[in-house]
Amino acid sequence: MNVEVFKTNVGDPEQARLLIDQIQQAFTGYMVNFDLEDCDKILRVKCATGLVQSGSLIKLLNDFGFDAEVL
Repeated sequence: MNVEVFKTNVGDPEQARLLIDQIQQAFTGYMVNFDLEDCDKILRVKCATGLVQSGSLIKLLNDFGFDAEVL
């Protein structure tokens, strides 16, 4: 299982739910969650079938107006 952790600027739980849906549609097999209580607004992504495509995931968040960087 490959895990990648990202720092984001997502602050709203509704936005987080929307992004989780979009990520799971774009990247089948990803297990995704946000920790909005953390100061870094953590996005945690797990993939059982290979490596997490960090660059593509960051671009997807950017396309929705959010910032993300690998921690």
